[in-house]
Amino acid sequence: MDKNLCIFLIFSAVFIMGAMLLGVGAEPVEDKQALLDFLQNMDHDSSHFNWDGNSSVCQKWIGVTCNTDQSRVIALRLPGVGLSGPFPNNTLNLLSELQILSLESNGITGPFPTGFSELKYLTRLYLQFNKFSGPLPLDFSVWNNLSVVNLSNNSFNGSIPFSISNLTHLTSLVLANNSLSGEIPDINVTTLQELNLANNNLSGVVPEPLLKFPSSAFDGNNVTFPTALAPALPMQPPNAQPRKKTREISEPALLGIIIGGCVLAFFVAAAFIIVCWYGEEDADGKPVKSQKRKEVSMKREASESNKSPDKNKIVFIDDCYFAFDLEDLLRASAEILGKGTFGMTYKAALDDITNVVVKRLKEVTVRKRDFEHHMEVVGKIKHDNVSPLRAYFYSKEEKLIVYEYYQQGSISAMLHGKSEEGRSSLDWDSRLRIAIGAARGIAHIHAQIGGKLVHGNIKASNIFLNSQGYGCISDIGLATLMNPISPSAMRITGYHAPEVIDNRKATHASDVYSFGVLLLELLTGKSPANTRSEEVVNLVRWVNSVVREEWTAEVFDVELLRYPNIEEEMVEMLQLGLACAARIPDQRPKMRDVVRRLEEIPRVNTENRPSS
Repeated sequence: MDKNLCIFLIFSAVFIMGAMLLGVGAEPVEDKQALLDFLQNMDHDSSHFNWDGNSSVCQKWIGVTCNTDQSRVIALRLPGVGLSGPFPNNTLNLLSELQILSLESNGITGPFPTGFSELKYLTRLYLQFNKFSGPLPLDFSVWNNLSVVNLSNNSFNGSIPFSISNLTHLTSLVLANNSLSGEIPDINVTTLQELNLANNNLSGVVPEPLLKFPSSAFDGNNVTFPTALAPALPMQPPNAQPRKKTREISEPALLGIIIGGCVLAFFVAAAFIIVCWYGEEDADGKPVKSQKRKEVSMKREASESNKSPDKNKIVFIDDCYFAFDLEDLLRASAEILGKGTFGMTYKAALDDITNVVVKRLKEVTVRKRDFEHHMEVVGKIKHDNVSPLRAYFYSKEEKLIVYEYYQQGSISAMLHGKSEEGRSSLDWDSRLRIAIGAARGIAHIHAQIGGKLVHGNIKASNIFLNSQGYGCISDIGLATLMNPISPSAMRITGYHAPEVIDNRKATHASDVYSFGVLLLELLTGKSPANTRSEEVVNLVRWVNSVVREEWTAEVFDVELLRYPNIEEEMVEMLQLGLACAARIPDQRPKMRDVVRRLEEIPRVNTENRPSS
């Protein structure tokens, strides 16, 4: 009897343990059925899906991520997969453990899904570039874990709910390009780092807690800024009509006086330059200070263009708030910022508070009409992560482009400058922001003029920080305007894709390669092409060799190794960088997919972390 009882107990224990083990690896049956119901009730492109009731939802299904024991679905990422039609009820809201939902760039219609209120653990919500309509949900408090909300480029209307202020973990709120109306709520969330409410029908005064964001975040609305608190000259130009109207009414008389004074001051300044600059020469007839010689070179050479019929005809982009002419540029105190592939770049101080960047192009091959057409195309690009073109000048002797001036300098200067202070400021979070911002800007560029626009010269020296700390890309499409650069000269920079032997024939795929090199540069802290003993060491080849030898930790910048618990995030970006820098163009991802993968890398606050 005792023997039989022992055998029974042993088999019972084995059965129970087996059932427990099977339970750990079991499929999330309810979540799987909810996903199938969602897909079956929506129009979709079947080529983007491999969902099958007979396969593993956690291990096989595209776009689905499960938790560690594969018991629940925690992330659903389906950007640009051809979903269209009304959002089906009682489907995705049954994924009660869902943390990340990404349905952007589809054609989903109808109101904001009511069932989403059941998704209590949602942290990131991406519904941008769909056809949603109707009001936003009144109570955002049900998603108290939300950190990222992007509902831009839909047709949402009504007011912005005040309950958004209850999202204490919110870091990014993007509601641009909808039909939202009413006043902007006082969103006093200390964690908020990104805000974009542009191109809605909002009105009233911008609340004080939101004045830390650039005025471009409120463009296209009928809003005003508190006079006492508004910055004297924001980095991003104010586009709101009331502000522009005030300027036009209050200053015409003063502007006429200034223009007349500028003409007189130009001749005085020219005489002063001749006396002072040419008088300071040594015994060999050379200027005493080389920096002064460099500064005046722009003025001297550009002044020759005054002899042309195009004198002073600077063309301003429509929303440019600057008011100057060629004489103002000639009189401006100029500082050389660098010599790039396509010419010299200067910082020009127009007055005590207004600085611009002037790029003097060399070897321009296109005719004036083609040059102007390209400038018009670039000037129409309005994006938070694209450096705005402000003005341009074309004559036979001189071609100038005027951009915004960024006080912090380029990403290249931050990474490789002599100042250690500049390098240490680029922690992991800063570098991830740079990558995300630059990727968004490039993806937006690639979507212009029917997908025909190419950047052609992506590198760290052409990327800056916008007011929100994200990367901002400059110098769009100049490669197509210039004479061909020798393949050897392109290779030595380390950014150009191996298949590009003519800078005028860059492609979207070659832009992706250059961006991949930038990601590796951000991760390693190394220049794309280091010269050692007259040998050019290619960054992509070096990283590949280190990874092949499984010395991955040796790849990362020592500045990043000071911060603990970010290894997985760095490896994820490293893998993406290598995928972008694949030698075969067809194997590189599209920029929109690069943006998605970067945005899905978890944000880690390293600002106050101690060194490990």
